[in-house]
Amino acid sequence: MALHIKKGDNVEIISGEHKGATGRVLRVIPEKNRVVVQGHNLVKKHVRPSRKNPQGGRINVEQPIHISNVLPVNPKSSKGSRVRYRLDKNGGKKRVAVDGTEIGVVKRAE
Repeated sequence: MALHIKKGDNVEIISGEHKGATGRVLRVIPEKNRVVVQGHNLVKKHVRPSRKNPQGGRINVEQPIHISNVLPVNPKSSKGSRVRYRLDKNGGKKRVAVDGTEIGVVKRAE
């Protein structure tokens, strides 16, 4: 499956509990086809006292979402958009929204 999402992208969640929400991608897990979106799909994790967290207790942790449930945000319309790929004159590969707005460079020309 081609990954249409990269780390740092703004994405819109299109299904599940957080449908319609947007956030930044913190991590992409390509071997499991999942992404971690900042501030969404939070679960409580019980942690023991440690140097990092001397009190211990419960913390919120973002869990991965399947990559098919997110779309990159089109900067022009501020909504999720499907992505196509286009080669520029120099041979670089770019992600382009369906309406033609450039979303980001995938591979720079050498």
